[in-house]
This record gives sequence, C-alpha cells and structure tokens, in this order.
Amino acid sequence: MASSEIPTVKLNSGHGMPVVGMGTAAPFPFMPENTKSAVIDAIKIGYRHFDTATLYQSESPLGEAIAEAVRLGLIGSRAEIFVTSKIWCTDCHPELVLPALQASLRNLRMDYLDLYLIHELIGVKPGPPSLPIKEEEIVSMDLKGVWEAMEDCQRRGLTKAIGVSNFQPKKLEELLLFAKIAPAVNQVEINPVWQQQQLREFCKEKGIHVTAFSPLGGQGRENGNPVMDSKVLKDIANSHGKTIAQVSLRWLYEQGVSFVVKSFKKERLMQNLELFDWELTEEDHLKINTIPQEKRLWEVIITKEGTVKSICFQDM
Repeated sequence: MASSEIPTVKLNSGHGMPVVGMGTAAPFPFMPENTKSAVIDAIKIGYRHFDTATLYQSESPLGEAIAEAVRLGLIGSRAEIFVTSKIWCTDCHPELVLPALQASLRNLRMDYLDLYLIHELIGVKPGPPSLPIKEEEIVSMDLKGVWEAMEDCQRRGLTKAIGVSNFQPKKLEELLLFAKIAPAVNQVEINPVWQQQQLREFCKEKGIHVTAFSPLGGQGRENGNPVMDSKVLKDIANSHGKTIAQVSLRWLYEQGVSFVVKSFKKERLMQNLELFDWELTEEDHLKINTIPQEKRLWEVIITKEGTVKSICFQDM
C-alpha cells in the first residue's frame, strides 16, 4: 500500500498525522536490530508514522532505521516520517522536560519530533526509566510546570506538537485551565472491549485528537485476549472475509480514532493497512456496541494530605 493512500488527521497544531502508526515497544529482552529491521520493512510497505518512547529503548534503532531508509531511497527525507515519542515519569519535572526531549532527539538523530507526549500522569523521582514503578519512588507531579516546559519545547521548534497519554477528562479539564497550547493528542487504550466513549466525546468537544494504543487488546490479561477471542468480532470478520484484527482497526477508524498497532511481522504489518477499501455495516456497529467492556486503568491513590500513596494497573 502506498503511504499516500493512508489517511491523515489534522491535529489542532495544524499538522497532519497518519491514522495508522507502528508501535515500537518490544517485548523483553529488547533487541535493537529487530526493531530496526521491522521499521525498514514497515517503511517499504508504506508506514509513515512511528511511535516510540524513552521507556521503550527503541528511539535509537528507530532513528537508525529512518536514516537507513533515506540512504536506500525508500523515502526522500526524514520529513516524510511522523515520529511520536514520550517523556517518562522520571523526567516529568519542569526542569527535566527539555533535557529529556533533547536526549530523545540525540537517540533518534533528529532535529525535531512531530509529537511529544507525557507518557503517564505520575511523578517519579528522577532516575533511569523503569517498570514497575516502586511506590516509594512516586512523588507529586507539578502538571502545570511540566506542561509549561512542554509548551516551551514546542515554541523552540523541538517538537511540532505536544500531547498527553492516559489522561481522563478530569485531568484534561485541569490541564486546559492553564494550558496556553492545548494538547494535540491524548493517546489511550481503546479497542472494542474498552471503547472509552465518554472520553472520546470529551476530547472531540475540546479539539483533542484521540489515538488508541493496544487497539487489538494488548497483553497482560489473565484470561487471554478478549478482543482476539471475541465471538462477535469473529463473526463480523468472517462475514467480510477479514481478520478480527482488521475488523477492530476498521472500527477504530470509523470512530474517528487513529491507532498505533505493534507488530514486527511483515505479513501483519501489511494486513494492518488493508482497511480503507471496505466498511463495517450499521448492524456490525450495533453488535460491537453490545460487547461487554473490560475497564483497565492506572489507579492512583491520593492521601488526605494530597500526596500520591500508591499506583497499580488493574482490570476493573
């Protein structure tokens, strides 16, 4: 599929972003050469949007792959690629935001990002990025100070747009009270089993574009993958001669949501772009709306003193 055939969405920053992105968060143990090879394959197929983060350790191989793609003539220049990266919790301190972005740019061998996101709404003591987050390392986050530093990065031309990840309406409302530059994107988990309709409606009202991660259900659930195991989605896929993954991604696209899907397999990378010459029916949408929802959230417990006490990731 030619990259020109992948639709783009216009962000509130005025920039266009391809609606399909390739995620580069790789499973442990991380192998940079696998990421570089997969990115080059993706560029050959037609991908022009790549999602990375300090936490993923994939910035360097992504940058190497894009530089290699230019040398091979697969793309004319870095400007043809949309790159998203994210600042991790350990750098979510006003004085550390600019150095963190500069470090990401060095890793990527680039002069600017297209989009820079706050990865999580959590403050953690400065140090190397890691998971799981230890409770004793959690500190209160100065959201206003951090966002002002993000805005400064955009004004400096180090990123074309700024945004957030894993923000719910209440925190977005708080941010918008003082933001001089509104978030261009809120990247959150959305898929047919966690549709987040209220959040999507809020973001649409505020002009914030929503990008979905884990659009195919992700991992880390004890009872398998409820998206890929869904009988409703399987029946719809069979009726269209498509895969469950393609039905899920097409559903997101028809909701006005862009998405970042992670696969390093060439066949699946190709399948993830075969979305734009067919449509779901009204009946398909009604069936998808009946799928039981499995809410997954980062839970932050705030003490009476206003400090963060603990955090956990749980199915609810």
